[in-house]
Amino acid sequence: MKKIGLTGGIGVGKTYVCELFQQMGVPVFNADIEAKKCMVEDNELMLAVQQTFGKNMYVNSVLQKEELAKIVFNNEVALGKLNALVHPVVKQKFEDWCKSQTAELVIKEAAILFESDSYLGLDAVICVSANRELRIARVKSRDESSVEQIKSRMNKQMPQAEKEELADFIIVNNGEQLLLPQLISVLTKME
Repeated sequence: MKKIGLTGGIGVGKTYVCELFQQMGVPVFNADIEAKKCMVEDNELMLAVQQTFGKNMYVNSVLQKEELAKIVFNNEVALGKLNALVHPVVKQKFEDWCKSQTAELVIKEAAILFESDSYLGLDAVICVSANRELRIARVKSRDESSVEQIKSRMNKQMPQAEKEELADFIIVNNGEQLLLPQLISVLTKME
């Protein structure tokens, strides 16, 4: 089984590209969704979060997302601690998920694939790309954030150009180039 990573900055259309791969029969593991699930379902992780950030991070087993965000959003050390707790759990979930798959190729979608070293152990990485203006417009229509909020989030991420340089394949999702031929090309090269 080949394990392929898929990443890209906010607003590039990672989820849409993954939906297309799924329609083509390629199973996709969404690491970001899985991380959120683990934060509310994995008792050991929940306990570790409480021990690291305080008992008030969970009230009646409900994650206090806003409280945790206040701590980690502008504090790289705290964010690093949270990632160090969450990423090993998600990595194990991915490995377990892979064992349950019968496909010859699977995709692991993660926004911070390179930043979290989640690309290690994968056979290749695809980076989805789009121009900055289009990315801002997509995010603005998706979650009604202000342009300033979106730019702030973008500036906290690894630069898109750096992700593209580290990736083995780039899929351009700018609305001008057809996606399907690009996906087929990547899959063909993986065989």
